[in-house]
Amino acid sequence: MEAAALMVIFILIVLIGYIIMKKLDGFQEELRGLEQQEPAEKVQPETDYKELQAKKSAGHLLNGADVIKSIGMIVLASALGFGFWKMGMSEANIIMVYILGVLFTSVITTHRIYSIVASIVSVFVFNFLFTEPRYTLLAYDKDYPVTFITMLVAALLTGTLAIRLKKQAALAAQAAYRTKILLDTNQLLEGVREKEQIITVTAIQLIKLLNRDMVIFLSENEALLEPKVFRADSEKRCEEYVSEKEKAVALWVLKNKRNAGASTDRFPDAECLYLSIRTSNMVYGVIGIVIKDKPLDSFENSILMSILGECALALENEKNAREKAEAALVAQKEQLRANLLRSISHDLRTPLTSISGNASNLLSNGEKFDDSTKKQLYSDIYDDSIWLINLVENLLSVTKIEEGKLNIRLQTELLDEVIAEALQHISRKKTEHRISFQPSEEFILVKADARLIMQVIINIVDNAIKYTQKDSEIIISTQKAQGKAVVRIADNGPGIPDDMKQLVFDMFYSGAKSMADSRRSLGLGLSLCKSIITAHGGNLELSDNKPHGAVFTFSLPVEEVDLHE
Repeated sequence: MEAAALMVIFILIVLIGYIIMKKLDGFQEELRGLEQQEPAEKVQPETDYKELQAKKSAGHLLNGADVIKSIGMIVLASALGFGFWKMGMSEANIIMVYILGVLFTSVITTHRIYSIVASIVSVFVFNFLFTEPRYTLLAYDKDYPVTFITMLVAALLTGTLAIRLKKQAALAAQAAYRTKILLDTNQLLEGVREKEQIITVTAIQLIKLLNRDMVIFLSENEALLEPKVFRADSEKRCEEYVSEKEKAVALWVLKNKRNAGASTDRFPDAECLYLSIRTSNMVYGVIGIVIKDKPLDSFENSILMSILGECALALENEKNAREKAEAALVAQKEQLRANLLRSISHDLRTPLTSISGNASNLLSNGEKFDDSTKKQLYSDIYDDSIWLINLVENLLSVTKIEEGKLNIRLQTELLDEVIAEALQHISRKKTEHRISFQPSEEFILVKADARLIMQVIINIVDNAIKYTQKDSEIIISTQKAQGKAVVRIADNGPGIPDDMKQLVFDMFYSGAKSMADSRRSLGLGLSLCKSIITAHGGNLELSDNKPHGAVFTFSLPVEEVDLHE
């Protein structure tokens, strides 16, 4: 009866162990299936992850530290068992000590072989130390064989369960770390907008994931750009990763949209595994990951492809945003051209009609006009032609600025001379106003394009002449302040209302008829002045002149010159 009962217990223990192991196997396979969901195009690893792990484990099977740990646990269990035996405890308690020893051995060692050996050795040690006759491997009691078998199965079962739980914990930690990298990559890519930043973020995250050197080729017009090498170890040299041979493999991947290189059947002798960074219909680049003798496992490949997908999506968003900005710029330029054409066709008609009409009168009836009438007609023709010349000059400058073709030839200039030369080209109506120049007490040298600065001064002073009353005063002064050369052009005219101060520098803004830059004008002069001063690194501002009038103030960078006597 006792033998039958022990046999039933033994069978139950085996069945329970078998069921638990099958459940753990199912859970492990399910977890591995979730981790290893493969993308549409998968890297073909040279061998399976299990085989790689088996090879690694075989290479480190005889580990001195693990051997010492295993022996130490058996010695400790024997010492505790001997203590229990001295205290008169039953053999069941001693058996539990050895089972715990096997359990701890499976936890603290790196391979299951140690727990298996520890299980077998524990049975023999227990037989040797605690069964009659002691200190021999003989056993007189007929129940001992069943005890030994039960002890061995229990030890093997607990050791196996501990090993599997340890592996599950390691896999879960690894999966959590890699998933965190994927989530971090997604968040980091959302915060960058430039192509170079996207590539850099992707490379840094992949280095965290794989700890491998890599090279990234961006593409443009179905051609590879210069490669960028990212190194996991800053001391390594990576020239072999950008050789002509490697570039040829990367170009093949770009054109064929298929993976190639190390660990694949296409160009397997390459240093790197090359994958395309692409969406469904667009390839944005190629990434090469250094493989050598360590192929990627399936889980690494799955996270890698997810990160590359995020990178491709970020590059696509960058491309769409850039194209949208370019389209908006084109639309803005088209609107500018339309406004120019509309304004020119409307505003040029008046001076051209006046010029042609006055010239026709002089040709047809010139001999009938007295000298004063002829002089007035000549003066009107001259004023209209000068206005047209200034207008065309402004149009050309505005067009160049909008197209980014305005060439600024910076030279060291004496500011007083630039202003004096500009005043020589002011409208002939300047005689109806009092224009004065108050230079600074010290000579001020500026780094500027004299031609463009003269155009700014002419435009501002001409506006003051046009839209202030006769005999008004216009004062131009200069000074040096906070390392800048400051030019101040003030008038005592009617001034500019506060609600229009922020608008006078807008292109095509004219405001009321009494406003500067408005009458028979395209509204380009002040906008052009703002663009020119900004291009020089200065600033153009408008303020009130007390008690009435307007003040235009602009700054220019000062040029320091060392005089050697």
